[in-house]
Amino acid sequence: MNIYMITGEQSGDMYGANLAKELFLQNNHIKIRAFGGDKMKEEGVKLAKHIHDFSFMGFTEVLKNILSISNNLNYCKRDIIKFNPQIIVLIDFPGFNLNIAKYAKQKGIKVVYYISPKVWAWNKRRIYKIKKYVDELIVIFPFEVEFYKNFNIKAHYFGNPLFDCIDTKLPVIDRDKKIISILPGSRTQEVKRNLSTLINIVPFYSEYQFIIATTKGMSELCEEIIGENKNIELLVDQTHSILKSSLISIVTSGTATLEAALFKTPQIVCYKTDSITYLLAKLFLNLRWISLVNILMNREVVKELIQSEMNKDNLIREIDLLLSTKNKKMLSDYQKLNELLESNNVSKKIANFIISLN
Repeated sequence: MNIYMITGEQSGDMYGANLAKELFLQNNHIKIRAFGGDKMKEEGVKLAKHIHDFSFMGFTEVLKNILSISNNLNYCKRDIIKFNPQIIVLIDFPGFNLNIAKYAKQKGIKVVYYISPKVWAWNKRRIYKIKKYVDELIVIFPFEVEFYKNFNIKAHYFGNPLFDCIDTKLPVIDRDKKIISILPGSRTQEVKRNLSTLINIVPFYSEYQFIIATTKGMSELCEEIIGENKNIELLVDQTHSILKSSLISIVTSGTATLEAALFKTPQIVCYKTDSITYLLAKLFLNLRWISLVNILMNREVVKELIQSEMNKDNLIREIDLLLSTKNKKMLSDYQKLNELLESNNVSKKIANFIISLN
């Protein structure tokens, strides 16, 4: 049985790796090839392309790299035919993956979309592509089942796979000072735009140790931005240990906001993008918040500093607030969120489901 998996993001690589691990455990004759990252590779997946080579974020970045994206799409289609999979598993990354879903459907290949596009947030037109080209839709938030039901689409919910990735028994990182962590993102564009602003607050908190959680692919860029700042430590591929060990964390939006919540780490969510992408997002996003914590709880649980609000003065104010309070309300909300999403063996259940499709 051949399975082709496609993601363009670090979180998708994490989820894909856990799924691949379970697929291999349940059927050692399965072959998996992927557009993915280091975590998938570590589980024995053969990479056709690494996510560092084709992951772009924001309207202007996509526009600037349109030729590269087109070349990667064409390469992916050729590679799929060469590999001859029975099933294609698409993981988030909708701009790319919905194009592949259409192609796979035309070629008679079964399409499983795992971690559906966030069409409830924006670009609802994608719903009709999902309905037309996707055979099986797997969602990771309970409310998504009802959302898709309103469009006569059956969505499968097996739980939230992030719980498969959270190890509460991880060792704590021990430093002489209490730790404030920074999670600046996993893509070149977001690290460039966010990290240089975030490190401006470091000199105001010399009594704390700052640790930046990064990936192997982003470590060189982070080192370049940090420069000679001696109160900033850079750790690669240790995000969960860092979150568990942090007094507070400054997090760019994405899966990391949910990870911080599950580790019960008080956080501030910060994000800055180019002005055109931001204006388009303001026009088309159907959301009041950008962090998954606030979206899922439908209220402000964590403070969000977006675009011009993400500046040194606001950061200092919000950090001081977190450091001076016991964060009882935030931690209580974290617990409610945990109860809402708590799941077990999600990747195993999804692997069983995918194997049953063949």
